[in-house]
Amino acid sequence: MTIKYTPDHEWINIDGNLGTVGITQHAQDALGDVVFVDLPEVGKTYAQKDAVAVVESVKAAADVYMPANGEVVEVNEALRADPSLANSDPLGAGWFFKFKLANPADLDALMDETSYASYAADAH
Repeated sequence: MTIKYTPDHEWINIDGNLGTVGITQHAQDALGDVVFVDLPEVGKTYAQKDAVAVVESVKAAADVYMPANGEVVEVNEALRADPSLANSDPLGAGWFFKFKLANPADLDALMDETSYASYAADAH
């Protein structure tokens, strides 16, 4: 398994050709208390950088972007039922969706944990 990060503060955990996507600790800190999520449609194919989900907090709403080209194969119904999971466990139970990766090379441009930590620190 490999975890990569996007400039839009999403994480992707890659296991073979399956990716699990969520928002980072930095993103949920910036958003505050998450009150609603709109998840993508299972079976739909999206292009890299497409807005595929929405996360709303008491402060703001933000799009969640597709980190790579692929087809959504599962959404986190537990998150839909309890959006606060995005705050309490953003890197675990608060995941948003899983997708089948169309082209693994799409991930080459994403950041590793060290690069992302530096990027997020500069984003304040």
